[in-house]
Amino acid sequence: MMTSPASPVIDASTSRAEVELVLEPGRADKNYWIDLWRYRELFLILAWRDIAVRYKQTVIGILWAVLRPLLTMVVLAVVFGRVAKLPSDGDAPYPLLVFAAMLPWTLFATSLTDASNSLIGSANLISKVYFPRLIVPTATIVSAFADFLISLAILAAMMVYYRFAPRWHIALLPLFTLLALLASLGPGLWITALNVKYRDFRYVIPFVAQFGLYVSPVGFSSGVIPEHWRLLYSLNPMVGVIDGFRWCILGGNSPINWSGFALSLGVVAFFLWLGIGHFRRMERTFADLI
Repeated sequence: MMTSPASPVIDASTSRAEVELVLEPGRADKNYWIDLWRYRELFLILAWRDIAVRYKQTVIGILWAVLRPLLTMVVLAVVFGRVAKLPSDGDAPYPLLVFAAMLPWTLFATSLTDASNSLIGSANLISKVYFPRLIVPTATIVSAFADFLISLAILAAMMVYYRFAPRWHIALLPLFTLLALLASLGPGLWITALNVKYRDFRYVIPFVAQFGLYVSPVGFSSGVIPEHWRLLYSLNPMVGVIDGFRWCILGGNSPINWSGFALSLGVVAFFLWLGIGHFRRMERTFADLI
């Protein structure tokens, strides 16, 4: 019996090569950061969801984004400016000094609180489908940034009211805004990973945010801190961020302590590294624990 020359010949080695699976150590980590870009549409969807439901079924809706920083500014300006009679920076009006600090602080506190509870709030999504879990806490920051833009419009109105014109420093405000977001993202990632396993942390964050409001230079100028304590005080990462915001908005009236700012910048970088590392180590257990 002869075989037709037209009959296909199957090469077993070629067939095996086509289905061969290669496992490389560390390859999943490489693909993880690529997946963050591939899942960018999910990031936008989650961010829009957070913005849409933030003030849903509230009586005054988005006005809460105006009232919260404005009322806090009034209280702090009265307590520290009128009662304690603390000095302002240069010739800047005291309410403007306080509101220039309320911008980064509100952005930081809101981002930290939302990011810390983000995984628990998305439990159904996390337990059913795969995607880089880092998307969930980072998407919550977008809604806090939307509130920040509203507060920025209030600041512009206040500067017109007080006839206080900004200087060239205002062009650097986006850099300090990014720094405020990074300052909240590091601790937020660390706490939200712990919150999956230890649910008590959800009660700690509001207290920490409230306590931080009074120990950070929000209601007063950081210039009132004695010089020999300034470097130690700058271990609070928000000190450098707030001083940077005031420098951008008030110009030469509020100079930056650059050595303290460098220390705050280092603390922000440390917590960001710590938060991302801890989040990535615990990420594989989220679906089981949540």
